[in-house]
Amino acid sequence: MTTAAERMTAIPDGRPPPRLHLQSRLSRRALLDGGWWPRSTDQVAELPQLILALNKDHSPVRRVLLGPSEWDSHPLRISVAGRVRFVWYTAQPAGQLFALRADGDRVDLLVVPPDTDPAIARAAMALAAQPANTVHAPDILTAVTAGQPPPAETAAETSWEAEGGHL
Repeated sequence: MTTAAERMTAIPDGRPPPRLHLQSRLSRRALLDGGWWPRSTDQVAELPQLILALNKDHSPVRRVLLGPSEWDSHPLRISVAGRVRFVWYTAQPAGQLFALRADGDRVDLLVVPPDTDPAIARAAMALAAQPANTVHAPDILTAVTAGQPPPAETAAETSWEAEGGHL
């Protein structure tokens, strides 16, 4: 059994602001709301600054859904601007994060791996933040490095499989 101290993690101070690129106005019609490029795979060090940035001028984030394979640690809660609960979901699409706000809104972000080339990371975040983007999160880095989006049927098949579909 875990103790309250093991479930709750304090945020580190003095971290630089997150490398985050969001749409100027969040749209429910877009596949993604933007992109985030963390500096490491240390979730406790990276997520507090992201959450503070997402909370700015919006309803606070209360829950974050992540894939566990991309992170070093897996705490259940972090105390940052109130309690934020983390759900480690093994079926979460690679490179994607869902932040659920107190008002019911959801922010869908591309998560660019920390070791990505800076030019590719910036291009991927910019593509993810475009309201007209039709490339799903798992395909964005490939699309950016290849210089063009993958064929529509490949993106659709990837999405179908990531959402529990079956070919």
